[in-house]
Amino acid sequence: MDEITNGVAANRLPVSWRKSRYSNPNGNCVEVATLPQGGIAMRNSRHPEGPALIYTPAEIAAFILGAKDGEFDDLIA
Repeated sequence: MDEITNGVAANRLPVSWRKSRYSNPNGNCVEVATLPQGGIAMRNSRHPEGPALIYTPAEIAAFILGAKDGEFDDLIA
């Protein structure tokens, strides 16, 4: 697989997926994986064959820093 783009079937990626320890047994979680080219892939654990979204490390860093700072707390309130 040369170029990995948004929408690729997540189960076709040559990666190891992982999820948060906060995930529940009902499958309500997002899984992430580091790509060989350095990007980060995300998928819905309930649909492992579904599309993956691909992000750069800078995009993921901006999101994680915002989440740590509470910018998205209203989404789960």
